[in-house]
Amino acid sequence: MITVQGITKKFGEITAVNNITFSIREGEITGLLGPNGAGKTTTLRMLTCFLRPDSGTITVGRYSVEDDPVGVRRIIGYLPESAPVYGDMIVYDYLRFIAEIRSIEYPRRIGEISDLCGIDEVMHMDIGQLSKGYRQRVGLAQALIHDPDILVLDEPTTGLDPNQIIEIRNLIKEIGKRKTVILSTHILPEVEATCDRVIIIDRGSIVADDRTAHLQAGSGGTKRVIVKVSGAVYPDLSEELRKLAGVVEVEELHEGGLVAARVIADGDGDIRPDLFKAVSGRNWVLYEMFQEQRSLERVFRELTGGGVE
Repeated sequence: MITVQGITKKFGEITAVNNITFSIREGEITGLLGPNGAGKTTTLRMLTCFLRPDSGTITVGRYSVEDDPVGVRRIIGYLPESAPVYGDMIVYDYLRFIAEIRSIEYPRRIGEISDLCGIDEVMHMDIGQLSKGYRQRVGLAQALIHDPDILVLDEPTTGLDPNQIIEIRNLIKEIGKRKTVILSTHILPEVEATCDRVIIIDRGSIVADDRTAHLQAGSGGTKRVIVKVSGAVYPDLSEELRKLAGVVEVEELHEGGLVAARVIADGDGDIRPDLFKAVSGRNWVLYEMFQEQRSLERVFRELTGGGVE
């Protein structure tokens, strides 16, 4: 659906985006993360034809950003960080204006999009009188009114209260069932709850690109598994677990009456079947075993040197 190959963008002596390459498949919800100044917004502006790369190529669907920017804009809906709405217009008139620009038969489409975005009750209000949450919904409506295949959202929940964030998050997940979505945000729990995949950019370069669950499960090919047993003492448990192929380290955990350990394993395989056999072979009682999930915040900090946006 989207192919980005070796794009670079400089502003004077500053390299905002440095030779990055990635592709996004149809139907994915992809989170674009990075510290302030990492190059996220610049990347999105190049994807949506507002900026031209200094080098490299971007293909969206069958269109090239350089050769056919109008074709790209037909299949992309874009919501910048500041929603592009006119405060002195009534919501309905604003959406009619956007529809007319795009040569859309607006009465039926406006009704459909107002239902989807949950703005029926404010259609005859001035946009300037709306809450920030409703203005974001109106911004989403303008991005979706031409029924694009791809939706690009830059910080869509900035400035919203917790209830509004949840509402917009649920709306994005609903839209993501039918469209490809690229979401740039600094709210990491939002990415955990919404995105199938994460691309992390730091200093203009991609430092991670993987499924969200894979990033949380382990970094650099390592996995962490928690084991809790009874009927053993920790030195014996540690000795038994260290014998297993792929085990890099065993760390003692304190779990009240149970003997517990964190097993750090190397490689792409799942070590849990071998852990189960090792515990069962000593006639210890296995109470719990699970693969530890790191928070996305921890992954983000590790990969960006502690930077938090």
